[in-house]
Order: sequence, then C-alpha cells, then structure tokens
Amino acid sequence: MPTITTPDGVEIFYQDWGTGQPIVFSHGWPLSSDDWDAQMLFFVRQGFRVIAHDRRGHGRSSHVATGHDMDHYAADLAALTDHLDLHDAVHIGHSTGGGEVVHYIAQHGESRVAKAAILAAVPPLMVQTDANPGGLPLAVFEDLQAQLAANRSEFYLALPSGPFYGFNRDGVEPREALIRNWWRQGMMGSALAHYEGIVAFSQTDFTEDLRKITVPVLVLHGDDDQIVPIADSALLSAPLLKNGTLKVYEGFPHGMPTTHADVINADLLEFIRA
Repeated sequence: MPTITTPDGVEIFYQDWGTGQPIVFSHGWPLSSDDWDAQMLFFVRQGFRVIAHDRRGHGRSSHVATGHDMDHYAADLAALTDHLDLHDAVHIGHSTGGGEVVHYIAQHGESRVAKAAILAAVPPLMVQTDANPGGLPLAVFEDLQAQLAANRSEFYLALPSGPFYGFNRDGVEPREALIRNWWRQGMMGSALAHYEGIVAFSQTDFTEDLRKITVPVLVLHGDDDQIVPIADSALLSAPLLKNGTLKVYEGFPHGMPTTHADVINADLLEFIRA
C-alpha cells in the first residue's frame, strides 16, 4: 500500500496510476481518494498520470490526533507532491479538497503547478462573520458536529441520502450504491478527524489565498448545491482569482463529480487541454 510519511510523522496513503502530465485530486469531507474513482479512471485512459491521497485522519491514512486543520492539509499535499517530484501538475479539489488546493498553491507556491480546478468548493469562507454576512451561521456547523458525535453511522447515511447528492429533491431517484459507498468511505476515517475537520472547512478564510494565485483556475459549481451554497462560495471566489473561470451548472448537487461525472470530466478535460 503506497504511503509517504510527512515531516510530523503522519502516513498518507495515495493512489498513483499512469504516466504523462500529473493530475492530483483532493477529496471532500469526510471521504477518501476513492471518491475520485470516476475521474481517476477517465483521465488515466486519456493519457494522464492520476494521483489521489487520503487526507490525514481519513480513509487509509494515519488516524492521528493532531493536525486536522487547513495548514496541515496543505502541508501534507506539499509533502506528497515533493515526494513524487511532480511538475506541471493540475490540482483538482472537491468541497473541502477545493480549500486544500487553494491553500496549498497559495502557501507553498506555484513552481510545481500548471493549473487548478475547484469543484463545489468551500472558499472563500463558509461561516457567517461580520465581514462575511452571507455565510452560514456557526450553529449550522456546530449542529453537524453534534450529529456526528451522537451517532456518526446514522449521520453518514442521512447526509448522502438527502442533500449531498440532491436525493431529497422531487423527481430525483436515490441511488443506493452511491449512498452506501459514501457511508463506507466516511466510516473508514477517524471520528476525531472528521469532527475537527468541520471547523477546518467552515472557518478557514481563503480570501487572501485566492488573491495570491496566478495560475489558471476553473471554478465549477452547481446552483442547487445544498451543502456549499453557490452564492457564498463560487460566486465570490471566482472574482478574487487573477486568472479564474466560473462555470455554473443548473440543478447540479454538491456531489456532482459523482452524479454528473460525464459532464464534469468533459469540462475538466477541455480546461486541462486548453
């Protein structure tokens, strides 16, 4: 099982397939690199090298008690790219992974990076503050933590069964296999990492990170995202980027890389090859 060890001693599991220009995928909370199956298989067949890791405390990476914050997430990603000596890489992040990608590029530099794409991503800031009045109240995220602490297994069935994939919308047929796979990935990780990760994805302010980035960045978001509302994320992030492109999908849910993989993959491929 391929792993690297970070400077603070955490083993990070990763998948690395194919040859060619590298594409590095950063997954959402509370999942794992397996959530990128549809993208990894598609892009390796298009002649790219595809790499995805399990975030610390998630999936098959070390279930450590510390470092469940965006600084460590970005540093772990930097350690992976250094270890694999990646150059001209395209970084793609979904949800929390989008924040990880933005923070990594801004904090660790662009020397290894060609482009980036953030999908249904949490930047610039999810939580409501005086400076971010359109954000979600802190109580929303505290409630997520309370549900996780009360019964993580039930919580991890309810979320994908409803708003994550939009299965709570009229006329949308739930797909049981997706729900079970979401639950499987979530339960592989550490409850502590997931509990503290809610703070990381909701309270990290990425505003200055976005302003620092100069490489081309594609911002993709569904306008029916019930997890990361588009008005408080993509519509604010794209104007902060020096070289950003925004694409909005009508009716797409938060989990669109899975539910609409054919559309997302085609748009990512066009962006990468442009």
